[in-house]
Amino acid sequence: MFQRFENLITPIAIFIIGIIIGIIVERVILNKLYKLAQKTKWEGDDIIIASLRGWIIFWFALAGLNASVLLLGLKSETMGYIQKFIMIFYIFSVTMVLAKIGVGFVNMYSRKAKDVLPSTSLFVNLTRIVIIGIGILVILHSLGISIAPLLTALGIGGLAVALALQDTLSNLFAGLHILMTRQIKPGDYVRLESGEEGFVVDITWRNTTIRELPNNYIIVPNSKLAQAIVKNYYMPEREMSVVIQVGVSYDSDLEKVEKVTIEVAKEVMREVPGGIPEFEPFIRYHTFGDSSINFSVILRCREFTDQYIIRHEFIKRLHKRYRQEGIVIPFPIRTIYINRSDT
Repeated sequence: MFQRFENLITPIAIFIIGIIIGIIVERVILNKLYKLAQKTKWEGDDIIIASLRGWIIFWFALAGLNASVLLLGLKSETMGYIQKFIMIFYIFSVTMVLAKIGVGFVNMYSRKAKDVLPSTSLFVNLTRIVIIGIGILVILHSLGISIAPLLTALGIGGLAVALALQDTLSNLFAGLHILMTRQIKPGDYVRLESGEEGFVVDITWRNTTIRELPNNYIIVPNSKLAQAIVKNYYMPEREMSVVIQVGVSYDSDLEKVEKVTIEVAKEVMREVPGGIPEFEPFIRYHTFGDSSINFSVILRCREFTDQYIIRHEFIKRLHKRYRQEGIVIPFPIRTIYINRSDT
């Protein structure tokens, strides 16, 4: 009994030593490498080192376990099974690290090249699935399982799966089409033909998430979005015109109205956040209304949501200035003439 316990002391000690070495490597060496990586301009080294965290200890523990098993003097068949399990864990852990690195690089390059590769969970998930799929094939090959028949079976079965998952696949390819055409990207403000509007939050393999201004989410299947008529307020650029309708009394001096209105509009462009200071506002008279001469004031803002504060401030300041200048914004008035003929 004691002899058997004594034979286990060395393997257990080696296993524990492996864990301790792993802890030292991760806590000391990896932390120093991370500090050095933060000083470099390239983000890739930060991604690689961050992806290794937690797995260094696991790998050294597996190495200690493998060395411990060799000292136990087990039967060759049992030893073979244990080493195969250890190898599977090694391949699986390396696959997960590579998947994390791949996802990190996809996110990094999508941030740098937003117009070419938008940052969406669709690309992230596809990258993760491809790397994990390759890792599974490597594990099967290392276990002596032939991959060729499996791929053939998957190819034949893929037809049945494609028919069963027709809606899912149509959403997947519609999502890829939306991203490849770059007409809709995360962060854009869009309005659907059905009336819903908001910021595009994410484009996944199945649907697109749109956040409304009241902070509600609209979930749209990618296939529906690809077929819909969509107005993108961030294309071809984020800047947009803000058109405000105004009416003044028929007794007004229109030259003075134009001068005063443009002065107020320029003031709003300069002072209100979201305005374009270098833009020259202008007005265009267009209608003889029932009780007023109507015109449009054209201003400009940096993006869609800025128009609300621009309108708010312009209306307040224009109303105040009109009162100071004696310019009247009339109430709706309709004059009725009654023809009284003698009977």
